[in-house]
Amino acid sequence: MDSISTLTFSLPLLVILLSSSFIYLFYLKRNSSNPEAPPGSNGWPIVGENINLGLLGPPKFIQKRMKNFSTDVFKTSLLGEKMAFFCGPQGNKFVFTNENKLVTSWWPKSVTKVLLFTEVIDQDQKIVAPLLANSVHEILKPEVLKKYIAIMDTMARQHMDTDWAPNKEVKVHPLTQKYTFALSCKLFMDEDDGEKVAEVLDNFRIVTNGMISVPIDFPGTAYNRAIKGGKVLRDGLIKIIKTRRKELTESKEIVRHDVLSKMLLVRKEDGSLMSEKEISNNIIGLLVASYETSSVAITFVLKHLAEHPHIYNKVFEEQTEITKSKKHGELLTWEDIEKMKYSWNVARESIRLAPPAQGAFREALTDFKYAGYTIPKGWKIFWNVNTTNNDPKYFPNPEKFDPSRFEGSGPQPYSYVPFGGGPKMCPGKEYARLEILVFMHNFVKNFKLEKMIANEKIVYLSTPVPAKGLPVRLYPHIKQ
Repeated sequence: MDSISTLTFSLPLLVILLSSSFIYLFYLKRNSSNPEAPPGSNGWPIVGENINLGLLGPPKFIQKRMKNFSTDVFKTSLLGEKMAFFCGPQGNKFVFTNENKLVTSWWPKSVTKVLLFTEVIDQDQKIVAPLLANSVHEILKPEVLKKYIAIMDTMARQHMDTDWAPNKEVKVHPLTQKYTFALSCKLFMDEDDGEKVAEVLDNFRIVTNGMISVPIDFPGTAYNRAIKGGKVLRDGLIKIIKTRRKELTESKEIVRHDVLSKMLLVRKEDGSLMSEKEISNNIIGLLVASYETSSVAITFVLKHLAEHPHIYNKVFEEQTEITKSKKHGELLTWEDIEKMKYSWNVARESIRLAPPAQGAFREALTDFKYAGYTIPKGWKIFWNVNTTNNDPKYFPNPEKFDPSRFEGSGPQPYSYVPFGGGPKMCPGKEYARLEILVFMHNFVKNFKLEKMIANEKIVYLSTPVPAKGLPVRLYPHIKQ
């Protein structure tokens, strides 16, 4: 004791360490009181296992805990919530087939606080209002999306001419973000003002980079920047919505067929129209779902095409045949998209190796049993793609890039679920397919590419992204 007391500068640190250890042990004891709960770790107080998840990335984080605890389900603490990770095809199937029975949709408060007007969110934190859900599904049906293909193709051509062709070297990820966001703004809001779209995108990047970070709202943190960016984003959307509402009431000549136009006409159960804030929440939900994951998917498709020239050549041959069947300047059609079977298998294999969406959250509606463990009511649940995509039981030699995996009957049911499944399957699945294939067509008919960083690190923000943006060297095809 005497020796410790003489080192007065060490006392504060010692007190902190002992206090932290006591709190940590108390926290573990308190959270291990349910012996029937899944095995796992709650991490440290307040931060839980957020730091471990950020350092390891979802694939390694999940793989390590499956090895240490259970290959069926394990518990953790993320985003301030007790959480159970469901693993494997069986876990995916259980969640998908028990929607609105044992589990329901849930969004972290950290996300809703950053993105949305929280005062108009219902108790279930649904981003897309139930009244609007049917309209969104109608808009995203294949027969309706067919009408969008020409717009997608036109914008992709313009994008290649303005942002790719003038450059010998580019960073892929920022450019794919620019393209997918501009497309979403055009189709969802009929907004094509380049400066306005760019301004919204800048704030969107800040928001998406910080909304899944540790929710500590101190100046300088990613979460603090996300909150500030979210306010600017919402304010900008409110201006657009008010302008469109005024246009709708004052000018009957203008007819638009975008999602925003439909939202402005949706009436709630009491007969009133949706407020600007409610519409903003729904538009943001659609933009998040359509822009971020699509840009990442396209980025990794180009990454894999650069890494596998023989795969690129096959895609080029398929797309060249489609180009030859068209008149000069003729836009792509649904029939053309249906011919891109090999290209879509390439995209699916790329999504398997680098899934843009890691999974989705649910909340337990009641206590229930799974794999011999009890999941208590109120616990949050995360179904994910990382427990199957790299498992040799479902994908032999999983590190190999092999589009032939998706030929014939394809993967085992519930082993490949990039768009979810069951009643809550992503309604934008077909939209994403069209967006990716139209982009692939326009890219490969114009360029070959070469990676400039051989082993570029992949980092995890809200999605996996190349740390340097995937810089590539472009080699334009010689025009015949």
